[in-house]
Amino acid sequence: MPTTPTTAAFDGLTYNSRRPHIAIPEYGRVVHEMIAHCITIEDKAERTRCATAIVSVMRTLVPGSKEMPDHEEKLWGHLHIMANWQLDIDSPFPVPPKAEEDPGPEALAYTQVGKRPSFYGRIVEDLIAKAIAMPEGEERSALAMMIANLLKRQYLTWNKGAVEDALIRAQLREMSGGVLDVPAEKELVSSSEILKSKRKTSNNFRQHRGGKRKR
Repeated sequence: MPTTPTTAAFDGLTYNSRRPHIAIPEYGRVVHEMIAHCITIEDKAERTRCATAIVSVMRTLVPGSKEMPDHEEKLWGHLHIMANWQLDIDSPFPVPPKAEEDPGPEALAYTQVGKRPSFYGRIVEDLIAKAIAMPEGEERSALAMMIANLLKRQYLTWNKGAVEDALIRAQLREMSGGVLDVPAEKELVSSSEILKSKRKTSNNFRQHRGGKRKR
């Protein structure tokens, strides 16, 4: 089948998907091609002069903040990155390390206080820690009971349906490392009372929002 002029024109196009990857797109493909040519120059002094000229072009393309003291160092660092660290020149700044050579900042250490579902909140952890630090006795038992009721309220506030008291007691033991426990014979606040209070609060909120819209 003969090639039409339109087909020939499309055949002559070079798509970016077929071109080599560019490390820093902000500088454009032309700068990357200039750097690729600079790498092929045999004389080191000539390579350095070529690299200096390329940095001058980069400075006009991405001016950045010239008042920043490290602006020039960043430009030369980008030059080495775009050259894939293959450019042997007399650079005025140290060559930046490769990504795999740069350990980066140390990972932040986060304090882990027990294990808890997210809906219980940090205040529950603080109360449990306070109870654990107390000596055994009626005061600690009373606080453990209060925390168990708080857990149940939080659970029913953020979850639909009911919850067995046995689950709340088990979660209190787990979150306290087995230190705090509420005896099975002691009843926690009833689920119906919590849900009734929850519905009342929700209705009051909707009425308040509705009244504001009317005004």
